[in-house]
Amino acid sequence: MTDSDTPRGRGPALAVASAGYFFVLLDVTIVNVALARIGSGLGGSRSELQWVVDAYALVLAAGMLGAGDLADRAGSRRLFLGGLVAFGGASALCAAAPGAEVLIGARAVQGLGAAAILPSSLAIVNQLFPDPAERPRAIGVWAGLGGSALVLGPVLGGVLAGSLGWRAIFWLNVPLVVAALVAGFATLPKGSKAEGARPDWKGQVLGTAALAALVFALIEGGKGGIASGPALGGIAVALVAFAGFVVVERRAARPLLDLRWFRRAEFTGANVGAGLMNLGTLGGLFALSLFLQDAEGLSPLEAGLALVPLALPLAALTPFTGRLVGRVGARLPAGIGLAASGVGYLGVALVGGSSIDSPVGWAFLAIAGAGMGVAVPGLVAGATEALGPDRAGIASAVNNTSRQVGGAIGVALIGGLSSITTSLAFSAGALLLGGVLALTLMGRSSDSRTNLPLFVREGVRRP
Repeated sequence: MTDSDTPRGRGPALAVASAGYFFVLLDVTIVNVALARIGSGLGGSRSELQWVVDAYALVLAAGMLGAGDLADRAGSRRLFLGGLVAFGGASALCAAAPGAEVLIGARAVQGLGAAAILPSSLAIVNQLFPDPAERPRAIGVWAGLGGSALVLGPVLGGVLAGSLGWRAIFWLNVPLVVAALVAGFATLPKGSKAEGARPDWKGQVLGTAALAALVFALIEGGKGGIASGPALGGIAVALVAFAGFVVVERRAARPLLDLRWFRRAEFTGANVGAGLMNLGTLGGLFALSLFLQDAEGLSPLEAGLALVPLALPLAALTPFTGRLVGRVGARLPAGIGLAASGVGYLGVALVGGSSIDSPVGWAFLAIAGAGMGVAVPGLVAGATEALGPDRAGIASAVNNTSRQVGGAIGVALIGGLSSITTSLAFSAGALLLGGVLALTLMGRSSDSRTNLPLFVREGVRRP
């Protein structure tokens, strides 16, 4: 879509909103190929490197649902610009971090900014294009630009970390965010604020505590065993916080997450499948990135290029496989896509060691990426179908949160395994299990095309 396709002023605003989504996804992928350099530069342990990835993913996951509600209350423009300020400031702190502890804390603030940016950027797109005939094309631009970060992240991270050092991957964000802020103040619509019940702060705090304690337990369990004191303490805190979260959500007038939705098998299948997808893929990506540099001796750029076969099919296929979902329903693309991705990871595990960075290894990585490209629209559509079109926004937010939670757990769990073969086999198992659950639980309506959200019918996706 170009400015000539839209009324004056909406094209630049759409570009700014899309840039925000690009920033969020870029920092999911760009850091992985720099982890080895971060570890050597700061003297960080493997568990600290896991937290460098997970601090961002955890806060992003925990803040997503609350940020969606806050966008309605404070206005999407205000939340988007505030998120950019937090994200850019935290990026500068990451770049200047004197040690691993400061870097981890700054990454958490980055995740907070990202949690504000992601739902508000999509809300801005919907506000800019209220006409159902125009909106799918606009969301296609938004999703396409954001998806390009999945391909650019590993390569760009390799170039910057290899030539300028790992701090450059965070300094890069600062001028980009400043440019987006200037353009955003000039172009983004102000919108309106919503009134209603008070935000569910208790649910937000307890949910965040449960997730953080669980990831802490998994990382500590990888170091000292699951029966170690820190791991058991983390598990205990996670259980108590989760129990409190359930009680609070059942009593809240406007809960952060309505637990009754999970009584619907289709909704549960779509979200468990989404969580297992990111558990396997991001956990495997963490292990692969370190292995290619630490064990195989590749430079950050070489490691980034070796991972392109995984990211390229995902970014290229996702906008188009929505049409497949529109024809056959959500269940088969979600289940078969996850299973194909699991086969790809299993193939990479079986070729083993030095053969990962070879034509055979690249082929299996491409299968894994293509499977995800097919599965993502099916998982999002399955979640939104289960709750109906009037709840498509919150259903998409829950699905995206499930993915981020799964990714954080995957990095903590798979990142602590001793060998690359074991790590990738575990990734494959998670993906195959997700495929089985999606095929088993996710239903297919009698008129799958008409019940799908418009953005899926037109072949584009939400986050």
